[in-house]
Amino acid sequence: MSTTQSERLRGLLEPLVSARDLDLEEVEVTPAGKRRVLRIVVDSDDGVQLDACAELSRAISQTLDDTDAMGRHPYVLEVTSPGADRPLTEPRHYRRAAGRLMKARLAEGGELVARITAVDDEGLDVEVPGVKGRRPTARRLAFKEISKARVEIEFNRKPAEPAETAEKAAGASDESKEEA
Repeated sequence: MSTTQSERLRGLLEPLVSARDLDLEEVEVTPAGKRRVLRIVVDSDDGVQLDACAELSRAISQTLDDTDAMGRHPYVLEVTSPGADRPLTEPRHYRRAAGRLMKARLAEGGELVARITAVDDEGLDVEVPGVKGRRPTARRLAFKEISKARVEIEFNRKPAEPAETAEKAAGASDESKEEA
């Protein structure tokens, strides 16, 4: 797909996506035999629900049919949210991954595995797990210090401490009493 067509599709679809409070992350056209696959990746701070993807898919399909933006060749339209292992490339990606473990390749060389604790416009605060019984350490990273990063999928993450869980439950209980 030429850059011109990619930009044209992005320009055409961006208003449809943003009207639904979603971010257009990717527009990709790939050949698949005699057809093409148009893959639209959307996301939001709250995640993307299946119903929202389905409704957006119908709106995009109608717009593409009305404008003939994909030409006369057959294509398959896929509207999806990004996978859990997608690269973190924008500040909003890091914000959405707050609290999760990431693996980053640093611009100066080396790799870092750390939990994202806070994100702002200049960079992020992370907690580097302690080694050999040592306590975790806090570190500040500017976005320019990171050459590549992805969320690490955790299958054995420890649950919240019992005291934290009890405090949250007590707070929820107090709120529900006030509403009753």
